Amino acid sequence: MGSKDAATLHAILCSLLLLSLSCGCLALAAELEGAQTALLQVDTSWKAARKIPQTLFGLFFEEINHAGAGGLWAELVSNKGFEAGGPHTPSNIDPWSIIGDESSIYVKTERTSCFSRNIVALRMEILCAKCPAGGVGIYNPGFWGMNIEEGKSYNLVMYIRSLESVELAASLTCSDGLQNIATAVIVDTDVSDWRKIEMQLLAKGTCRTSRLELTTSKRGVIWIDQVSLIPSDTYKGHGFRKELIHMLMDLRPRFLRFPGGTFVEGNLLRNAFRWRETIGPWEERPGHYGDVWNYWTDDGLGYYELLQLAEDLAAEPIWVFNAGISRHDQVDITAIAPFVKDVLDSLEFARGSLKSTWGSVRAAMGHPERFPLKYVAVGNEDCDNTKPFYQGHYLKFYNAIREAYPDIQIISNCDGSSKPLDHPADLYDFHTYKDANNIFLMKDTFSRTSRTGPKVFVSEYAVHVDGDTSKGTLLASLAEAAFLIGLEVNSDIVHMASYAPLFVNENDRQWTPDAIVFNSWQQYGTPSYWMQTFFRESSGAVIHPMRLNSSYSGSLAASAITWGDNEDIFLRIKIVNFGSNAVNLTLSAIGLQAGVNTSRSAVTVLTSDNVLDENTFDDPRNVVPERSDLPNAAEEMQAMLVPHSFTSFDLALDQYGELVAEM
Repeated sequence: MGSKDAATLHAILCSLLLLSLSCGCLALAAELEGAQTALLQVDTSWKAARKIPQTLFGLFFEEINHAGAGGLWAELVSNKGFEAGGPHTPSNIDPWSIIGDESSIYVKTERTSCFSRNIVALRMEILCAKCPAGGVGIYNPGFWGMNIEEGKSYNLVMYIRSLESVELAASLTCSDGLQNIATAVIVDTDVSDWRKIEMQLLAKGTCRTSRLELTTSKRGVIWIDQVSLIPSDTYKGHGFRKELIHMLMDLRPRFLRFPGGTFVEGNLLRNAFRWRETIGPWEERPGHYGDVWNYWTDDGLGYYELLQLAEDLAAEPIWVFNAGISRHDQVDITAIAPFVKDVLDSLEFARGSLKSTWGSVRAAMGHPERFPLKYVAVGNEDCDNTKPFYQGHYLKFYNAIREAYPDIQIISNCDGSSKPLDHPADLYDFHTYKDANNIFLMKDTFSRTSRTGPKVFVSEYAVHVDGDTSKGTLLASLAEAAFLIGLEVNSDIVHMASYAPLFVNENDRQWTPDAIVFNSWQQYGTPSYWMQTFFRESSGAVIHPMRLNSSYSGSLAASAITWGDNEDIFLRIKIVNFGSNAVNLTLSAIGLQAGVNTSRSAVTVLTSDNVLDENTFDDPRNVVPERSDLPNAAEEMQAMLVPHSFTSFDLALDQYGELVAEM
């Protein structure tokens, strides 16, 4: 480009940098004299650019913190099949409770269900001849209260049986049972065999802590099983909570890793995730106790639904399966063959034809098209000295999958970042949880990694030290941003990365921090969530070489990419200032093959007054990116970066058509 274009670009960049200070320039005035200096040079020529993998940034979903049960999965009833107390009866029916007293109602569990895979049902005997007003029965508060909203409808399904006719009311009430929001009455004279009842409840009021009540005033015995209540407006009718799905979609993920995590392993193998027990009609799924995170799941959100979730997000599914190893026990190598067969069956379920055994099951569930499953991970965090069978197990799975599905990319748990793997793999899994300073310093980790051999999948990363994170701080997000910039720069070897954990229900914080916090009716993103929005256009973009010169460079991290949407091509320059000093930045770009359209360019800054600031339900946007349009270009090349900040400059480039052809 000519000298005039270069001068214009310099002025634009300076204007962008000055704009990043517009909300806090007065507060910084006293600091300018002692500010640090830095020079950032970007080679924007196409010859020097390199394509970033299409899959670089995505999501990792694990059933932890009630992320699915009581969260993303919209089922409102907890322990809907009365199985959570175990197969032995009588058993605990928590969180179900009784309406009435012991003189009016007697409730117990029995092994009398019509479903052979989950045989426990509830027997409710009404003792009172003249029952209290409103009747007696049972109620379920859901997951710390059901969010019922006026004007919305809720689909109720349950199975009942009685030797006599029944008169049973299904009601949605506020948590104290006094405000009735919706009621439907079941009157049936012939329920001597189990009968499926379906009805819709239309809410005439709003209560954030509602409960489902099943009551009657008629003396007799009623057996009840498999009670489900789901809002009728789930995402695409697939059972996902809309507002949480939209937050995921805003990250534009390129892959979805599921269902864990240690959830896949279990503390003991008998409590590990078993995919075939999570498919088919929901009434027939036995559910299981997740003994790592210590709660029961009905497995309505199962293998099929997670494949569907990846499809809804337009993301590549990554299936993490149990490798015959839990955290505390493992299968001998001589007994691993059934586990290998089980995994091959799971792949046939996802990818098999309609005529195949498991492909026909998938089709019967409503998805005749094959799921495009191309990635599998053999276990989770299993390659260490406490699990000596892993590598032997891995090779059994690897060889069987490679023979049956040559195109599937197989991910090893063993870390190949410091030394070569001693077994074949397409990718290897890398996890890191450290304090903020160490995560920031890890931005250069993969600069030292061999460029030959398997690619890297950073499937779990986050700042995870209480003093740095609390429930999710600006400090943590800045360290993570620098780490992701390092992954971007090294995306010739790093092909995938995802933050962990993704979700937390505020009532079950077993791991902190997390990207998205929710309760029954609210949700917000932590600073780490908002940090990830800066990288949502990186996958499939091109990255440019750059040079950063500064005595303060130990506190800075930067990258430059070119990306395009349907209307424009942008040069994006991202800079993390992890330090407590302001930085006078000089920025230059060479080799740019297009002019810059200032009217469509913008600057976005993530910062706050206190590096330990967080978001909350009371102030969900306390720490969020602030975007500003580009003002008129200034002549001054020198500019300022605020302390503890993450800044992104998006310069809209002209000659869009020519650039698209080159990309």
